[in-house]
Parts: sequence; structure tokens; C-alpha cells
Amino acid sequence: MPKVILLDLDDTILALSETADPCWQRVCDRFAPRFEGLTSAKLFAAINESRIWFWGDPERHHRGRLNLGRARREIVTAALGQLGINAPALANEIADTFASEREEAIQPLPGAIDALHHLRGQGIRLALITNGNAKAQWRKIDRFELAPLFDCIVVEGEFGVGKPDEQVYVYVLEQLSVKPEETWMIGDNLEWDVSAPQKLGIFGIWLDHTGQGLPETSHVRPDRVIRSLSELV
Repeated sequence: MPKVILLDLDDTILALSETADPCWQRVCDRFAPRFEGLTSAKLFAAINESRIWFWGDPERHHRGRLNLGRARREIVTAALGQLGINAPALANEIADTFASEREEAIQPLPGAIDALHHLRGQGIRLALITNGNAKAQWRKIDRFELAPLFDCIVVEGEFGVGKPDEQVYVYVLEQLSVKPEETWMIGDNLEWDVSAPQKLGIFGIWLDHTGQGLPETSHVRPDRVIRSLSELV
């Protein structure tokens, strides 16, 4: 086992991606009747297309994750535009309602927090490295009382840069006085949590929580693949 394990937050410790579609569907069911002739299915399809467009661009992705509220409003406004609807106030209400639904729906992945307690009990130091807005990420960290489990926490919005910038990993290694070869990094993003750390000599573990396996087009080769943190217990 390593001396230190670096961990991602979303879709590694907390279930995030799987909550999006159900939350958007509930929001569409609620708001579609407020538009004449619009079905929930059409609204959901337009929002989904807009989401793919927005998050598919690296520059939009970067600014969007640092200000999720504005990003969601932009996504819904674009979706309504596709449907020929100009309703800025209602677009903002839809986006803000989704934000509330999504935050409430987030829960830890099965066995994740127990695994963190077990690793700490084995004398392994833990560090949390998460991208995104500082306030939003700290709300999740505080809600699930995660801070006491980590010796170092780095949040993109307050640190200034995020994964995959090597400054993030180097900073944590320095803070914990540990060498790359004594360290593991675990996360669901192949580029941010596996490839970038591997370039520094860190053992990269990909958490494939969906069980779909490595994409055929991926050039990244994790040192290990797990389905959940509980596999480390």
C-alpha cells in the first residue's frame, strides 16, 4: 500500500453524474406545461442537447465548472432558444430549480466513506483534489463531513488552478512530504486522475463506477481499474 492516496470527489466518493438525468427529467415534467404545446420529452431533449454542446468545449467546461449557476442558466436559455422560446426569467427559474434538485440528490457512492475510514485506520494519509467552484465543493465536503478524513484538501476554485495542471499534484506531494512513487491517485476522469498523475510518477487508479470499461479510443492506460473504493479494503 502507498503512504498517501490522492482522491477525486465527484463520481469517486460522491455519486454525481447519475443524478443529472433524473433531476432534469423531474424539472422538465414540472415546467413543460408552462409552455403552450411543449412536452416534457421535447424540453428534456433540448436541454440534453444543450448540455452536450456546453460541456463538450474545454473552455466552456472550465468557466462552467467554476460558476455552475451561470452555466446551467446558459444551458437552459440555449435549449429554449432551440425551441423558439425567449423566456429569460423562466429559463433562470428552470436552471435554479435543477440546481436545488441536484444538490439534494447527491449521496456518497456505496461503501466509499467506509473505505476512507478503513484506509486511514491503516495509517495511510489521504488528500482530496477536486475541480470546481470552491463554495459548491465545500458545501458537499461539509455536508458529508469529509474534511476530517483528509490531511490535505485542494479545491480548484480557491487554489487557482485545477486538474490536470501538474501544480496541483506537486503542491499536495510537497504538503505531505511524500514522493510520487509512494503515492496513488484515484478518480473517474482518465485524463485528470490517471494520465496527468502518471506523468509525475504517481500510480494512477481509474474508478470505473459505471462498469463500462475503458473506451476503445482511450490512449490512457491506468495502473489499476476498480469499480468502487471498497475494493481497496
